[in-house]
Amino acid sequence: MSAAQQLDAIAARIAALRTDGGGSVTTLSNEARTSTELLGALPPRYGEVLLSLLDRLESSALFSEESCSFSQKDLLDNLQVWVDKARGQLVS
Repeated sequence: MSAAQQLDAIAARIAALRTDGGGSVTTLSNEARTSTELLGALPPRYGEVLLSLLDRLESSALFSEESCSFSQKDLLDNLQVWVDKARGQLVS
């Protein structure tokens, strides 16, 4: 799978979680963490940021929204920003 295809797959998982709660945080996280083509095509900082966001998203999934210091909605929004910036890096 190419870097662009891996990025599209991550974006689709984020969209599913954001729109209808479809999919799972675990599936998104596992897919993103194993996207070696994508992570290899991006500057190293992108991988660090992605892993940090995924760690927080996984933590938020373990608790109800009220008891967790991480808002799942905000984290998904941040992941979408990451996807948009990563897409810009792949195109340039």
